[in-house]
Amino acid sequence: MADIGAQGGARRVKNGQETLTAGSGMTLAESLRQKLEGAIAAGHLEPGSRLDEQEIAQRFGVSRTPVREAFRLMAANHLVELRGRQGATVRSIKAQALIEMFQVMAELEGLCARLAARRVSQAWRAEIGEIHQRLVAAGETGDIDVFYDINQEFHEAIYEASRNTFLADQTRKLRNQVAAYRRRVTRMPNRIADTIREHEAIMQAILAHDPERAHSAMRDHVNLLGDNLLDFLAAFE
Repeated sequence: MADIGAQGGARRVKNGQETLTAGSGMTLAESLRQKLEGAIAAGHLEPGSRLDEQEIAQRFGVSRTPVREAFRLMAANHLVELRGRQGATVRSIKAQALIEMFQVMAELEGLCARLAARRVSQAWRAEIGEIHQRLVAAGETGDIDVFYDINQEFHEAIYEASRNTFLADQTRKLRNQVAAYRRRVTRMPNRIADTIREHEAIMQAILAHDPERAHSAMRDHVNLLGDNLLDFLAAFE
């Protein structure tokens, strides 16, 4: 099974097995759901991948009951599909649905940027600047995986800067659903350079406390308009 990272609850590793324990205020199922969702968002679990109930239970040293419950929670978040005896698979999304989801996500992330421009703190300036510099450095190395992870940090920082927990949660849920596809866009020609340039525009608009410009810059960045969107869809044919 693919590496599913270290998110969600505490863990111990013994003889190659990860023993999962419930995080603060969470059940084992919720901790496992968080870990698996993190793996999907990071692109470690690709759309269409089958989630083996027994293998996951053995890997994390839990019974199959919390694994089944984690699958049900993920299905409620539209991240996996439950197919009876075939078990759970990471959800695949058709082209038309992807277009619609990216359009909605562009508006949600645009609103995050708008609110961030109105509410950003002085301390955030140093934080976002440091993230952006690491993104530029990763772009120069050409390491797609590192670049994508830092890219996520940049967007997360803007969700948090919006100071609207409900908006941040809803944006994050939708982003997680399309994360594997969004990760693939990063591999398209010139996408790294374009991302750095677009992030620079978003960051400067927020730091200038310009809500309209921040919203527009983020919306255009996420929307993948014109040729970029067509190229994006062609990558999955």
